[in-house]
Amino acid sequence: MSAPHRFDRGLTDDLMSFLAASPSPYHAVANTAQRLEKAGFRQVAETDAWDAETSAASAAGSGGKYVLRGGAIVAWYVPEDAAPHTPFRIVGAHTDSPNLRVKPVPDLGGHGWRQVAVEIYGGPLLNSWLDRDLGLAGRLTLRDGTSRLVNIDRPLLRVPQLAIHLDRAVNTDGLKLDKQRHLQPIWGLSDDVREGDLIAFLEQESGLAPGEVTGWDLMVHSVEPPAYLGRDRELVAGPRMDNLLSVHAATAALAAVATSSDELPYIPVLAAFDHEENGSQSDTGADGPLLGSVLERSVFARGGSYEDRARAFAGTVCLSSDTGHAVHPNYAERHDPTHHPRVNGGPILKVNVNNRYATDGSGRAVWVAACDKADVPFQNFVSNNSMPCGTTIGPITAARHGIKTVDIGVAILSMHSARELCGADDPHLLANALVAFLEG
Repeated sequence: MSAPHRFDRGLTDDLMSFLAASPSPYHAVANTAQRLEKAGFRQVAETDAWDAETSAASAAGSGGKYVLRGGAIVAWYVPEDAAPHTPFRIVGAHTDSPNLRVKPVPDLGGHGWRQVAVEIYGGPLLNSWLDRDLGLAGRLTLRDGTSRLVNIDRPLLRVPQLAIHLDRAVNTDGLKLDKQRHLQPIWGLSDDVREGDLIAFLEQESGLAPGEVTGWDLMVHSVEPPAYLGRDRELVAGPRMDNLLSVHAATAALAAVATSSDELPYIPVLAAFDHEENGSQSDTGADGPLLGSVLERSVFARGGSYEDRARAFAGTVCLSSDTGHAVHPNYAERHDPTHHPRVNGGPILKVNVNNRYATDGSGRAVWVAACDKADVPFQNFVSNNSMPCGTTIGPITAARHGIKTVDIGVAILSMHSARELCGADDPHLLANALVAFLEG
């Protein structure tokens, strides 16, 4: 085994570039694939047979491979001479973030304003989307069935807040937002709003012919770039850290393992799913068949049987990596009194005895071994008993595939805001721990 890879603050610089370039899950998986391609990975089509080494992208042979499906990506690296029953080491994450998404009939307006009709995706902090310069990004589906990414990364839309003169009690009674009436962004002026205006604008921006777009999956994003923050630049503010921070760290770790390790006892895997923020129940979500299908086909492509598949799954471990809550200095009473994760204190191990997280004692031991090997400190997270606990893809993965799963992540502030906050050292500490985990 070669010397372990060590990431440093340079990985945080790259994370900031990744966040800025990934305003939608579709952009995130495209950028992930691009990074893996540079590490020698090759795309495998789900519609191809996986039983013959007919090309460099064959799923049957050794090397790095990945599958793309919508806003999800599964990538894996097969070492030379890996047996069909070789277990997997998986890092799971998700590509989606809470935001505002464009409705099927997007053109809206009144009183001289041109607006875009949006729907609430996931559980965003709604007030964080007010009075921000917003762009528009996502996927356009064309008449011939192909798709094209689109990213209008300039100030295009804005959700204006009501002036305090017209809401005198806002600072005493709190801001109250109606999801239907108060969150429709403006994008110009018009007394004649016509159906098709927004899509015609996107066709023009994308160099497409009028009427070429027949479907779309579009969402707004803040165009303010990620930035270092604080006296000593020890913090990072930026969008979509939940959960592109984990996707980025896992991608870097998988690429490092694939390019620097001489031998591996496991097959390292990255599984980045879409739709975690609304329940994971889709063909690209963690509760769908994608991961199981890819892992099974990988076993069978290497000449394995159902028995080999069962043996491989029995020895597999998954780290479900998602952001968690750092202790908030203004609301410390909302946290468990003996568990106060801090930013730049290292990644967190998430525990919930009601299985909102999948960690148990044996899984904790796997995580401790990885952190010890990487010389990375870690922290424990558990929710205050009086506060409802969130959940992740961890329990879903464990239950759906019968795979031992451990919930971990990075502690942040402002989770589900349009702009979140993390420690500048935690991304590379997480990535170093993931390298040690994937190497086994």
